[in-house]
Amino acid sequence: MSGGLLGEVGLLARRSVRRTLRQPALVVPTIVFPLFLLAVNASGLSSATKIPGFPTKDYLDFAITVPFMQGALFSSTTAGTELANDIETGFLNRLQLTPLRGGALLIGQMAGALLMALVGSLAYLAVGLALGVDFRSGVAGVLVLLVLALLVALAFASIGAFFAAQSGSSQAVQGLFPLIFVLFFLSSMSLPRDLIAVGWFRTVASWNPVSYLVEGLRSLVITGWDGTALWRGFAAGIAIAVLGLWAASRGLATRMERT
Repeated sequence: MSGGLLGEVGLLARRSVRRTLRQPALVVPTIVFPLFLLAVNASGLSSATKIPGFPTKDYLDFAITVPFMQGALFSSTTAGTELANDIETGFLNRLQLTPLRGGALLIGQMAGALLMALVGSLAYLAVGLALGVDFRSGVAGVLVLLVLALLVALAFASIGAFFAAQSGSSQAVQGLFPLIFVLFFLSSMSLPRDLIAVGWFRTVASWNPVSYLVEGLRSLVITGWDGTALWRGFAAGIAIAVLGLWAASRGLATRMERT
């Protein structure tokens, strides 16, 4: 990346971060909502640990990675909504009068979403440690977990940016939230895939890349260092991020050509 492009990305990243931090309506739900669902699931599904073959005796250890996924989901709407707002307000049109490159705009827009994902991840981690979650992979594993959580956030943020570039509507981007949430429930988020008794559900969960993102994060908590789960998790995250950013950049380039 050239120095000029880095400077453009830096300018837009600072703008994205400041704009995100000025909106408590984005910050508070990203932290509170996933922790609320964690409390509900950990208490309501604790009996699942009695199923033969369940990988841990404490459901909280199993469920602690779910907030990281839900925080990444909020990143998708944050990144997409900010880009859609720039399209709706005409900011994108004004940028075309400058030498700013489209790639810089896209990458810079991700900064606010990734900051939110990092703040949320640190909050979920602190709550997990306070409640006695045993991270089997140790301190190094916690650092890897944070890196993977940010990769997941980037992957979902790229999807949000793609929807924004295509629709140019913040309301359309908000509609993305329930669609991705359905993918979460059709994954191994609440139960290991090998313990899912319903055939079609297990098949869908096995084809659902969200399962591999969840299992990569979860392995660092309840297993330790599971190479297979980790490479699958990172591969799924990188694949979604690359495809999402490519599609978003194409959509943004087309929109800038039309205006």
